[in-house]
Amino acid sequence: MQITAVRLFVLEAPEQPPGHDLQLAPVPNLRRLQFRQTRVPGGRPPRQNFIQVETDDGRVARCTTLMPPPQVALLRAQVLGQDPHRREYLFQMLHKGSRWVYQTPGWFGDFDNCLWDLLGQAANLPVYALVGRVRDRFPVYLTYHDGDLAEYLRQIEAGLRYGVRAYKFHSFKGGAADKDIFPQVRAHVGDDYALLNDPVCSYDLREAIEVGRLMEDLHFVWLEEPFHEQRLHDYQALCRALTLPVMGTEMLMHDMGLTTQWLIQGGTDRLRGNARHGTTQVLKMAHFAEAYAANIELNGGGGLCGLLHAHLGCCIDNTDYYEHFSTAPDSNRVEGELWGLLNGPLIEDGHIAPPDGPGWGAVWDEARFRSRIVAEY
Repeated sequence: MQITAVRLFVLEAPEQPPGHDLQLAPVPNLRRLQFRQTRVPGGRPPRQNFIQVETDDGRVARCTTLMPPPQVALLRAQVLGQDPHRREYLFQMLHKGSRWVYQTPGWFGDFDNCLWDLLGQAANLPVYALVGRVRDRFPVYLTYHDGDLAEYLRQIEAGLRYGVRAYKFHSFKGGAADKDIFPQVRAHVGDDYALLNDPVCSYDLREAIEVGRLMEDLHFVWLEEPFHEQRLHDYQALCRALTLPVMGTEMLMHDMGLTTQWLIQGGTDRLRGNARHGTTQVLKMAHFAEAYAANIELNGGGGLCGLLHAHLGCCIDNTDYYEHFSTAPDSNRVEGELWGLLNGPLIEDGHIAPPDGPGWGAVWDEARFRSRIVAEY
């Protein structure tokens, strides 16, 4: 088998309302200058890029991607004519060669995901079976946006309606506000409901320690990204001060070498990973973390409208939750159908599960997919 084509398709849904632009705004009521993102009207109708890898025996693998056209052209120059079964060789070539083609680590991740799909098609097995299944379904936590107490409780109740019993705060308000809210939420949900906290770089070290100790008393699962990742020394101090797991590598998770060094150096207790940087890389990081008795937690819904992370969550033992960003249980399905992907995974009874088809198991309405294409590279 040989790779004969690597294509990039840009799809657009013109009937959908325009998206939004991101604008930075200062966080009020802090004694320091800190910023958060706000969403303002603007943008264009939704767009989604897909990378497609084709082989000489007629197989086709397709994955959502953030890769721009120049990267796809660079990738194409490296891999045309290669055997997709040599997945590890191709990973090593592109990973070790990233410096020499002037790309950031993990840049070729969605190509790697296509190779896993091709392997699954050839073996007539789902990816979870190729890796080795450890669970049939993957528990979900709901996370949404910053809010006051009433808004957080509204989001939690929305998740409870479809069985989700874990919630992660996204808070930009600083530690003082969170210390007031968290005990009230714990009292509302009870002791058997999982709570997590991601203050999105809005704490200083003192706040992180004080809020972290309160979270320990309230039996939170983890504290995520309390301040910017450039502050390794503060993360080391925080990890020493708390028994609660600290996770501080979200903006480093594209770099397998750097993020695992943080675990070695005591700057994080758990790794962050996303399959957009490649399934092979995520699995290597997961196995590394396992050797350190640590977890890797998957960031975001994952490629192919949740299919990739649904598979990986069911074949990585040392991970706790799937991250779901919508108060609707069918948002992955709805998003996928926009582009012709018919089986984005549903959240059912608080869990997500992958399909049983070969590879990633994606089922396509090819006519709808083709009708959305506005550019091809």
